[in-house]
Amino acid sequence: MNVREELQGAIRVAGDSDDRKRLSTLRLIQTAIRDRDAAHCAGNGEKISGGEIAALLKTMIKQREEQAEAERLAGNAETAGQTVREIETIREFMPPLMDEGAMERACTQVMSEIGAAGLRDVGRTITALKKRYPGQLDLGRASCLVRGMLR
Repeated sequence: MNVREELQGAIRVAGDSDDRKRLSTLRLIQTAIRDRDAAHCAGNGEKISGGEIAALLKTMIKQREEQAEAERLAGNAETAGQTVREIETIREFMPPLMDEGAMERACTQVMSEIGAAGLRDVGRTITALKKRYPGQLDLGRASCLVRGMLR
């Protein structure tokens, strides 16, 4: 089941259970995906890929993390708590991150495919990893791993 189907099912469940805050967040996600579809595909009926949805969700999470921090600093603990609950709801639809072993195998495979030989190839390797595994890698950890492998 893809993210769109999972989201639609979650909206149905939240509507049936009358969970208004969760339903609001789910509809917000759905609207953001539809808006990106419309902007990306310019009326030809195509939809954005799962990787692009993951990137969109990651951006939404980052925005809310910054918002929650600002609310905490302003002394609005209740509002910050609501924002954190939104983050948790959005995270449900993110693809799971790779574990260390899978990430190491992916890095090794990409490095051999692009012919990475030294530290100057770290950027190319990370770019290739981003394209091949969108939303599935912790890029900070992957970058450290690639640097260590290329030394």
